[in-house]
Amino acid sequence: MSTSFLVRAMQRRSFFKVAGASVAASTLVLAGCSDDPEPTPVAENVLAFSGFNSTGQPIDDGILNYAYLLTQLEAAFYLKVVAAPPADLQPGELAYLTDLRDHELIHREYLKAILGSKAYDSSAAAPLEFTFTSFTLTTRAGVWAAAQQLEDIGAAAYNGAGKLLTVTANLLALAKIASVESRHAALAHEMVQADSFGATIGADGLDDAKTPTEVFVLIQPFVPIKLSAANLPTT
Repeated sequence: MSTSFLVRAMQRRSFFKVAGASVAASTLVLAGCSDDPEPTPVAENVLAFSGFNSTGQPIDDGILNYAYLLTQLEAAFYLKVVAAPPADLQPGELAYLTDLRDHELIHREYLKAILGSKAYDSSAAAPLEFTFTSFTLTTRAGVWAAAQQLEDIGAAAYNGAGKLLTVTANLLALAKIASVESRHAALAHEMVQADSFGATIGADGLDDAKTPTEVFVLIQPFVPIKLSAANLPTT
C-alpha cells in the first residue's frame, strides 16, 4: 500500500512546510425500570470497528477505520470554522485554519482511498454529521480552544494506534499523519497561549498516547452514533 499520495499531497501544503470495519451495527438494550416483566427492547445503533478477521487473526481494517473517523471529525470541524470564521480572528489566523482544514481533508481522503470498500461508511447513504454545539465557535478564543482539544485527542489517538497495526506500510502512513497532527496541536496550543506549544509532553518526555477506548469516550459527544472499541486490538 503506497504512501506516495499522502507525501505528495503534504508537500503541496504550505503549513509549516512539512509533511511529515465494520459497518454500523444494531444492538438491543432494555428500556425503563417499570414492573413490566417484559421490558420493550429499544434498538440502539452502534458503530463498532473490528480489528480481527474471521479466524481471529489481527487485521488493520479496524484501526484504519478508527483513524478515518478521527480525520472525518477534524475535517468537519475545520470546514465549519473556515466557512463561518469568527470576526475577531487575528491577521493570518484564517490562513492557519484553512491549512489545518486542508491537511485534515488530505488525511480523510487518503484513508478513505486505502480502505476502499472496507471503509465503514462505504455504502452509507450519507456521511456522519458531527455536532460541535459544546464549542463556542463565534469567538477566536472559542475556536482555538476547540481546535486544541480536538488536535490533542487526534495526536494522542495516533500515538496510541501505531502499535496496534500489523502492516508496515500502514504504520508508516499513520506515523506521517501523527507527525502532522502533533504540529497541529502545537499550533493550537500556541494560539491559545504563547509559548505553550509543548504543554502536552508527559513527565517521560513523550507525547500523550491514548487507546481507542479512551479516545471514543472523548469524541463521543461529537458523534451522533454510539461508538464501541470492543472489537479492536489492545496490544
